[in-house]
Amino acid sequence: MATRPGCDFEPDHPKTSSAAAATHNPNRVATPPIYHLSFNQNHTCFLVGLQNGFRIFDTDPFKPSFRRDIDTDGGIGLVAMLYRSNIFCLVCGGPDPVYPRNKVMIWDDHDSRCVGELSFRSEVKNVKLRRDMIVVVLNQKIFVYNFLDLKLLNQIETVSNPTGLCEISHNSSPMVLVCLGLQKGQIRVENFGSKKSKFVMAHDSRVVCMSLTQDGRRLATASSKGTLIRVFNSLDGTLLQEVRRGADRADIYSLAFSSNAQFLAVSSDKGTVHIFSLKVDSGSLPSLPNDRSHFASEPIHSRLSSLSIFKGNFPIYCHLFFEL
Repeated sequence: MATRPGCDFEPDHPKTSSAAAATHNPNRVATPPIYHLSFNQNHTCFLVGLQNGFRIFDTDPFKPSFRRDIDTDGGIGLVAMLYRSNIFCLVCGGPDPVYPRNKVMIWDDHDSRCVGELSFRSEVKNVKLRRDMIVVVLNQKIFVYNFLDLKLLNQIETVSNPTGLCEISHNSSPMVLVCLGLQKGQIRVENFGSKKSKFVMAHDSRVVCMSLTQDGRRLATASSKGTLIRVFNSLDGTLLQEVRRGADRADIYSLAFSSNAQFLAVSSDKGTVHIFSLKVDSGSLPSLPNDRSHFASEPIHSRLSSLSIFKGNFPIYCHLFFEL
């Protein structure tokens, strides 16, 4: 399969779109549509994929941190950043993407070039990053790669997953991955330490949202009904707690554990955010096999510094193509 020798995400000055030029107010600049919104691994910043590039904002205190504009209206449909480093994974989006949506481009902003590319048979729905792994989510399959050499480590089949549901642990090593199972309402927990899979029947109806604690030991799920939120022990699949968001059906938009895993926030289409106190103490849960979280949780403070772990190991440019 032919590939470009690089990616053209060069910095450019912000442009006023043709739609803005046509507005009745000549001084008004149209706000570009938002295609993607997500946090980095430790929630110190969040990323926004736009029609003309992507932006990064610090969360505390809130302020703009970084921007990358592209000289096209194709847009960035998905952007993931490795903590606060110069390494990004980009997937194009919008009505007329520059590159097809089945490609993941690994972008080194320090050198302003692509250092890797992954191509698939179908559209990429989500990308998750750790310092040691890249996880790419398709509609019915998940691929797990080693970050240093892009070696394929695992393939996981799921039910239809149009929103790219998948969560991974960040403060535990080896990794814990949670995704949809092989039937409606089922969750799969993949423990890369014990190399065991656990299937949990979380709900009777379709799972639409999930969240995993940083250490990978607790999992929260919500179904298409949107009335009950369930919290599980990811190690053995036991139900730890069940909380009720309401009696009426609702579309759950997001679930989020607090940093100490003592609270769970739930947002929905009702225009509300519910915050629940969790009864189970994280310290009472058993540790993951071969857990080395005290090594993995050390933060990266350099916002745009080059990652030394890639020097001499990561290919100058590589292209991989995987079939379903």
